[in-house]
Amino acid sequence: MSDSHHALRVLQVHTAYRLAGGEDQVVDAEKQLLDRAGIQVHQVIFDNADLQESRSVAGDLRLAASAIWSRAAERRVRAAIAADRPQVIHVHNTFPAASPSVYAAAAAHGVPVVQTLHNYRFVCPAATVFRNGHACTDCVGRSIPWPAVVHACVRGSRSQSAVASATLAFHRARGTFTKGISAYVALTPFQRQVMIDGGLPAERIRVIPNFLEPDPGVGRGPRSGALYVGRLSGEKGISVLLGAAAEAPGSVRVAGEGPMAARVLAASAAGHIKYLGRLSRTAVKAELRRALALVLPSIWFEGFPFVILEAFGAGTPIIASRIGSLAELIEDGVTGLLVEPNNPDELARRIHWANDHPGEMRRMGGNARDRYDTRYRGTSHLADLLEAYQSVIAERPER
Repeated sequence: MSDSHHALRVLQVHTAYRLAGGEDQVVDAEKQLLDRAGIQVHQVIFDNADLQESRSVAGDLRLAASAIWSRAAERRVRAAIAADRPQVIHVHNTFPAASPSVYAAAAAHGVPVVQTLHNYRFVCPAATVFRNGHACTDCVGRSIPWPAVVHACVRGSRSQSAVASATLAFHRARGTFTKGISAYVALTPFQRQVMIDGGLPAERIRVIPNFLEPDPGVGRGPRSGALYVGRLSGEKGISVLLGAAAEAPGSVRVAGEGPMAARVLAASAAGHIKYLGRLSRTAVKAELRRALALVLPSIWFEGFPFVILEAFGAGTPIIASRIGSLAELIEDGVTGLLVEPNNPDELARRIHWANDHPGEMRRMGGNARDRYDTRYRGTSHLADLLEAYQSVIAERPER
């Protein structure tokens, strides 16, 4: 590591979710990675759990105004910049507690901003590009994303959808996202293209995938069956999974929790699957090490699920839907198998094939581990991240 890297000062800005998820995990892991490299990292963490649910029109308006521009958040970030004197600010999530006002705080001090695109919020008010059981890009590329309000895409609420849509419209008109952000980090080429279609400047979006440090516990013991790990919800393809499992009873283990847990429990009672409930990360890794394959039957555009890294790191191939980023991350016949989304019959056939060809699955699992070692470990991520930081620092005087 060069002396210039050791001297680098980074300020992370993130808004934690009410329920901790993958983005929060990435922020923590990235800080630890930079810390180990001797880079000075300070954090400003906002928390959506601090927001009080409104019970009045006046309260709704105050929350809406704060989501569009939070003066308190801007002051807090300005104070952190003055105290820590960062050379670059790395922003992860700003919605809604921090708001895009954090970019103005950075601009006021002349500090360049790198923004990681963990989801699709910059082009979709709901951040998911998913509606009514299918992928939806109706708002992508619109200066005013009004379809989200019509369809109540944010938590089934037109008022909350209006807040998210107004935030996007206001900051697009103001030029916040083009003037206040020096570089964007997309997780996959597919996600990058969606963001370009939505109006973000292509020349500023680079692809840096998520990473996971190696687990020394990876073993080569006996493997059997398919494993699903994740949220039990519609966009994750749970209905597809249960339909496939009914045709391959006893071949699928399911771990997780969510709004479709009752259906999963019923399928378990019928003997179609084995329900494992919510597992710790240690237990998930153990399950991955004994599974023939991880199953990802998603019917929406995933970002970069951490469970893919965990599976590849465990030498476990993946059976996934041929949709969005999944079609890029899993190479059919090499690191796993791809199936048409929303097709339980084809998924069942692939699960049967995996059970009948354990040798082929082990071969693909070895390829998956090789792919992990070359692309998804901390060393690769750190090199890409530092290059992004140095690039925006060098370019800043020209902006």
